[in-house]
Amino acid sequence: MPYAKVNGVRLYYERHGFPDKPPLVLIHGGQGDSSMLADLVPMFSREFRVLLFDQRGLGRSDKPDVPYTIPLIADDTAALMERTGFNPAHVLGVSLGGMIAQELALRHPDQPLSLVLGCTSPGGPRALRLAARNRAYTNEPLSDEERGRALAEAIFTPGFLKEHPEMVDKLIALRRAHPLDPVGFARRLEAAVAWPGAYDRLSQIACPTLVITGAQDKLVPATNSRLLARAIKGSELVVLDHAGHGFWLERPQESKRALLAFLRRQIAGRATTRAASKLRARLQAAPARAAAKRAATSKVLPPARGGAPSKARARAGR
Repeated sequence: MPYAKVNGVRLYYERHGFPDKPPLVLIHGGQGDSSMLADLVPMFSREFRVLLFDQRGLGRSDKPDVPYTIPLIADDTAALMERTGFNPAHVLGVSLGGMIAQELALRHPDQPLSLVLGCTSPGGPRALRLAARNRAYTNEPLSDEERGRALAEAIFTPGFLKEHPEMVDKLIALRRAHPLDPVGFARRLEAAVAWPGAYDRLSQIACPTLVITGAQDKLVPATNSRLLARAIKGSELVVLDHAGHGFWLERPQESKRALLAFLRRQIAGRATTRAASKLRARLQAAPARAAAKRAATSKVLPPARGGAPSKARARAGR
């Protein structure tokens, strides 16, 4: 399994897709590790080379018992992008991963080509806090079954769970496969609570940004996405009806359309910009090339300065 040592921790990561495709980095949320975004990989890997990883404190990555912060995890992400050849890249972060993505764009502004902020918050006093307290997002001891069920109830709407009870089993299986480490998870919860937010700095984000969420998100209310969209210049906002916190799982087709449409526009825009830059460079260089060509020609065929008469003049003299 691939690991990279960055900022003193060993991070597990996966690469998907083809090496000649545009780069895309996926940043998971507070407790789900990279497997929570695995459903996005088949969709994205057809058009992107995808980097998926477990953050410090979760999954297969190191879980040191030291203070964590959101900026620190953003720095981990930036270092991993550099180490794995995903710098720069398009960046998608959900929930706590969206907060990390904000810090990444602010602390390492040259690394994100574009930004997708899913079901997340700007933090700070302007943000609307969790709409509902859920056991899945506490550090109380729970069995894998209890935590998986609590997570399902937190991220999905009741109607969706009624129609898709298998999602509860899926999240229970996820927790069994990658049990939460109590130390690492406690440090992550501390980091989330201590983060002062990015609202007052969001105007500094210069890359194209999509803000997307579910209208019925109980964990991070959609009001927070509207705050983000208003504060980030030129950003786009998509609010999916009949979807909760796990909008990409609950409304996969609508999510796919919105995410791919945004990312394809960024790729097309960059291609157009590169083509225009090349054309502009050629046009700017044309006078210099023409002058160089004239200079070279004049060296090969210098003007006549007397001396032996040409054959034409010799014939004319006869």
